[in-house]
Amino acid sequence: MTAAVGVASARLKIPPSILLVITGVVLALVPGLPALQLAPELVLLLVLPLVVYWSAVAMSWREFRFNLRPISMLAVGCVIFTTVAAASAAHWLLGLAWAPGFVLGAIISPPDALAPLSIARRLQLPRRILVILEGEGLANDATALILYRFAVVAVSLGAFSLGRAAGLFCVIVAGEVLWGIGVGWAMLRLRRWAADPPVEITLSVLTPFLAYWPPEYLGGSGVLATVTVGLYVSWNGPRLISPATRLQGVFFWDFLTYLIEGMVFLITGLQTRTLMAGIRSYSVRELVMAAVVVSTVVIAARFAWMFPATYIPRWLSASLRRRDPAPRWQWPFALAFTGVRGIVSLAAALALPLTIADGAPFPHRDLIQFLTFCVILVTLVGQGLGMPAAMRALGLARAGYRERHADREAEFVARRQAVEAAVARLEQLIAERDFTEEFVAPLRGSYRDRLRHLRRRSDGDDGHRKLTELHEEIELLLLEAERERINELSRAGQLKDEARRRIERELDLRNAQLENLRAGE
Repeated sequence: MTAAVGVASARLKIPPSILLVITGVVLALVPGLPALQLAPELVLLLVLPLVVYWSAVAMSWREFRFNLRPISMLAVGCVIFTTVAAASAAHWLLGLAWAPGFVLGAIISPPDALAPLSIARRLQLPRRILVILEGEGLANDATALILYRFAVVAVSLGAFSLGRAAGLFCVIVAGEVLWGIGVGWAMLRLRRWAADPPVEITLSVLTPFLAYWPPEYLGGSGVLATVTVGLYVSWNGPRLISPATRLQGVFFWDFLTYLIEGMVFLITGLQTRTLMAGIRSYSVRELVMAAVVVSTVVIAARFAWMFPATYIPRWLSASLRRRDPAPRWQWPFALAFTGVRGIVSLAAALALPLTIADGAPFPHRDLIQFLTFCVILVTLVGQGLGMPAAMRALGLARAGYRERHADREAEFVARRQAVEAAVARLEQLIAERDFTEEFVAPLRGSYRDRLRHLRRRSDGDDGHRKLTELHEEIELLLLEAERERINELSRAGQLKDEARRRIERELDLRNAQLENLRAGE
């Protein structure tokens, strides 16, 4: 189903996440099909650690640290503000008690990063917007799940202490950060001792669970520890992870997260029938009004938070203005528009206990679950489908193209300097070991060819660059000819399968290198 929707989304130019949710809703409403009940533990204990960990590993620690202030303003400040706004609306406009209102607010406060990021990357938004969205998506679930636990306890026990909750929040944050660093340090050393790609990849799969489960069991969220270990691996992994493991691990994790994300969005839509069955005691008018109120408040709260959080700190701090000048209004508007809710909110709603401490039913449990699903549907489908048009109207679509071009130029300079370092090392080895010219000539010629190629790309005029691109295009055709001949020899029985696979791997790696170079143009 995920693959079929992926093909359809490419043809229809609709983000796969949105199409998967719509497909799930349609399937859930087909008469005769069995209802699918999502186990919240599947998402919160198995899916969430994997997705958060790989997102953190794939993120740049340097960019995360540079944007820590805006990320924190969103992942902590905006989540708390949205929780309070939604709880107030639920209490004053819908008549819910404060405690269930805060449960609802905590559940629907964290935006999902998967769907808006996939759209934002396709639109080539500025790099900093992408980094802030990705960083927020990593950290906001931690804030929301901690608030969610506090609110559920308040409903169950009928009491709540703000001071105690604030102190416990700080302890959880500090404890999870330290635990994540410890897990990252230990697992990277263990993987280095193993020095075997299958074993290392297996350990990498265990890493997010080791980071997530203990804090979650002890009353934290587990998300912050998982983010921390992912960022730790992102920063320290290049020194401790072997090239073979990286090559295989990236493919494995990309494929795993692709399947997980597809399953998550499809299952979100499939919950429609289950959620509809629990709200039969409410009238259609009540449900529609409640859904409109809560969805409007959640969307408006993000806009109301975004502009003051962007500009007020700069008005108050001259040093911040100098270090990080205020962006144009289109930037905070774009960040506000991307507040799409996702599977974590739905899983938290479905995980609500059936009863409270005295055995009474959990108040408004079915309504909270229904409203959560409505907010997900409204933001994911409504804002998700409207995002391309909104970004184009703001003038931000393809605004990251120049940044990307500059990054590619810097990349080619770095490639050239790396090859220059290799050439210098080669000359040093020649002087130290007294190699003959005949012995080193092939190596020297190979590296000088690479250096000449990179210099033409990074420093040459348009004529040289076009010639280089033509060379790459021809080499791709030649690689295809090699591949066809290898397959002919294999089918004729003149080449063993093991040898064919080794040659294919070499050709595929060179093919991937050329495609990667061409993708930057």
